[in-house]
Amino acid sequence: MTGLARTPVAPSRLPRVGTTIFTTMSALAQQHGAVNLGQGFPDFACDPRLIDAVTHAMQAGHNQYPPMAGVAVLREAVASKIEALCGHRYDPGNEITITAGATQAILTAILALVHPGDEVIVLEPCYDSYEPNIQLAGGKVVRVPLESGSFRPNFKAIENALTPRTRAMLVNTPHNPSAAVWSEVDMHRLASLLRPTDVIVIADEVYEHMVYDGAVHQSVARHPELAARSVLISSFGKSFHVTGWKVGYTAAPAALSAEFRKVHQFNVFTVNTPMQHAIARYLTDPGPYRDLPAFYQAKRDRFRSGLAATALRPLPCAGSYFQCVDYSALGEHRNRDEASFCRWLTAEVGVAAIPLSAFYAQGLEQRLVRFCFAKLDATLDTALQRLQRLAG
Repeated sequence: MTGLARTPVAPSRLPRVGTTIFTTMSALAQQHGAVNLGQGFPDFACDPRLIDAVTHAMQAGHNQYPPMAGVAVLREAVASKIEALCGHRYDPGNEITITAGATQAILTAILALVHPGDEVIVLEPCYDSYEPNIQLAGGKVVRVPLESGSFRPNFKAIENALTPRTRAMLVNTPHNPSAAVWSEVDMHRLASLLRPTDVIVIADEVYEHMVYDGAVHQSVARHPELAARSVLISSFGKSFHVTGWKVGYTAAPAALSAEFRKVHQFNVFTVNTPMQHAIARYLTDPGPYRDLPAFYQAKRDRFRSGLAATALRPLPCAGSYFQCVDYSALGEHRNRDEASFCRWLTAEVGVAAIPLSAFYAQGLEQRLVRFCFAKLDATLDTALQRLQRLAG
């Protein structure tokens, strides 16, 4: 009877979604033995103390389900960290939720707060999960471009995009992919713009501890008006070099957190127990995250210095661990589209990057590509040696 077996047709909820550019470029890098500066993850080990803390938690018996919202000691540690850095106190019992990474937190926030037909403002270029998440919730994506070249927020364009159907707005600072950082003035302008509305801010702050040159990360938690209408999302994976652990958190007013948790309890329920205890223990020392700006700024400067010997022009990098470059001065290759340039760079030069066009719904071409410098110095040096073939 096997000849009668038939797989039912399942109309796709995301018909335009295929394999991500990150998967494609990482596979190409492996195929050609290229240095992978494409996907954003470190190639170095985390602090051994963090591994020891996981072992200690497992041996102490923390191996069963934790509370749905996260273990109490970690929620308290997160609330204390935010209060120390931003001056705003979240209630760890009702306003902090531990998540399976930031990507899950973003999806959960959107599913919890966006209803079919609601509009959600997205500032382009942006992280690739935003649009599919909004579509799954039945919302309408309203794209507002960041300023060309500087990637600063265009508040006039944001104001023009606001309608009575606007439910939420996604704000990402430090910004992936551009490495731009919102200023205190920017946050005040956003608060003023949203004041007469009921728009919820979904604040993607996963690179919160990677802000350079003495600047201060302008979290929504620093601004009372924004804190009152925001779901703040961050990632321990980014901060502590353990992206594969997929542990993050949200901080939001109790009313928003209650809606968030209604969805969280059914799409994840809870998060890896021993790692929650380990991170809580690790957070008792603020040194690792307070030292992170200097650690990554040194890598940024090393990479930018090496690029000076090439025809690649680095754009400003105020935060995150990404460096965008302009290849328009690169001789015969300047006319390649960004995806083609990245494929050529990977196969022929031996360094993988990501086309910035991948972060735009319509694939805007600007001759810009993104490198990740969250790598060992030796990895960066090898990549720079290869890139220095590109002398114009």
